Amino acid sequence: MATPAHPRHPADAAEADAERDARYENPFAPPDEIDAPEPARPRSLFGEILDWMLAPLLLLWPMSIAVTYLVAKAIANGPFDRALETNAYVLARQIHPVNGVAELTLPSATQDFLRADNVDSVYFQVLGTRGELVAGEADLPLPHDEDRPPPGVVTFRDEVLRGNDIRVAYTTVALPQASGTQPVLVQVGETLDKRNALANDIIKGVILPQFVILPLAIVLVWFGLSRGLAPLNALQAHIRGRRPDDLSPVDAQRAPPEIEPLVTSFNDLLSRLEQNMALQKRFIADAAHQMKTPLAGLRTQAEFALRHDVPDEVQRSLEQIATSSAQAARLVTQLLALARAENRAGGLTFEPVELASLARLAVRDWVQAALAKRMDLGYEGPDDDDDGALHVDGNPLMLREMLGNLIDNAIRYTPEGGRITVRVRADRLARLAHVEVEDTGPGIPAGERARVVERFYRILGREGDGSGLGLAIVREIAAQHGGTLTLDDHVYQDAPRLAGTLVRVSLPLHDWSAR
Repeated sequence: MATPAHPRHPADAAEADAERDARYENPFAPPDEIDAPEPARPRSLFGEILDWMLAPLLLLWPMSIAVTYLVAKAIANGPFDRALETNAYVLARQIHPVNGVAELTLPSATQDFLRADNVDSVYFQVLGTRGELVAGEADLPLPHDEDRPPPGVVTFRDEVLRGNDIRVAYTTVALPQASGTQPVLVQVGETLDKRNALANDIIKGVILPQFVILPLAIVLVWFGLSRGLAPLNALQAHIRGRRPDDLSPVDAQRAPPEIEPLVTSFNDLLSRLEQNMALQKRFIADAAHQMKTPLAGLRTQAEFALRHDVPDEVQRSLEQIATSSAQAARLVTQLLALARAENRAGGLTFEPVELASLARLAVRDWVQAALAKRMDLGYEGPDDDDDGALHVDGNPLMLREMLGNLIDNAIRYTPEGGRITVRVRADRLARLAHVEVEDTGPGIPAGERARVVERFYRILGREGDGSGLGLAIVREIAAQHGGTLTLDDHVYQDAPRLAGTLVRVSLPLHDWSAR
């Protein structure tokens, strides 16, 4: 019995349709990458540390202003409160019972002196034992009954009188001989103008320097972070300055202890990468070596079959087999040369090599190939009997391979009947020896010169049976010998239509004084 299918929820159906549309839009994308949001790029370490240092500083600055204001108010209240306290004691001592009633025995001149102030307004009040006004202002606010201090003790409070904030000092006086139910209340108050002025002066004295200190602190923090991160910048410059083929471990002693584990992990990655590249190069070399023998046998068999009478169709097929096997053999040989050059990058033994004689030998090796295409292959440079021998520090086998690839490349891409010249010359001022191979071929466009030295890159539409490895091998060997590869045009006077190619390899001359 078949199980009935459960109906899909509309939301599930919409989600499935969206996933299907995304899959059809990019069917080769991995499942996790479809509609995956781009990960947020982490902020710079410098900016992160700077924010965490400056943000608390900027938050604490307003708090410090508020605390400074409260402290300034407390400091400003101190001396003025003591003056009010003194005035309250003075008034309290001048209260005496007269006929059972409290009276203030203070001359009018003294009262005027008590109120004399060129900034603040001073008020006082004396209330008798029955709450009657003995002297002073009648509208001065009264304290709560429970807040009245005992006789001889002065207490302070803040009040508002006639729309002005005032500070009041008050105490009580006990008159045993006076009739009444409560002690005499003595109050002295004054406005807050002098207090506010003093508090503002204190705040200005504290805050104004902070406007100079805070920017200076920001600059010092910036400078300190820059100096603190200087080892990271030095490590970055050291890594950027390494050669692309330099897989040696980074010295962990150059890194701060905080990032030493990162450098160690990076060195482990370099070690694994070096092992993988070594395995890859060894595989290429082994595979190319194993392919040489069957390719040579295939070419031999094809050439042997061509010596017999065969139908035209079979003859064309055999010729194609012979040509293809020859090209494949050349490719295998170049792969071997490239693998050998890369594997020997760190283990080459250098010796003084006479470059001119090496170039002459290379030219002799390729004379037959040039004659087969009716080309004029020549040499210009010092001869055996010349005194100006040009010695460079290098490996003879690798330099011979480099010269062979330069000449082979020129022969393959120069039309029949062309001219090729191998030249060796010295630049004594620059301490360089130049090997130049110039031809009357089609030349290399300026926009393609940076790419033709890449492996297996060939200019589209260019005739020739090259593999695209010749210049890559030349660049690799030149770099191992501390030299440079330059591609340029060369225009022959008798062939102005052919721009030609001038390939120059510059190598440092041997320093005989270093011995």
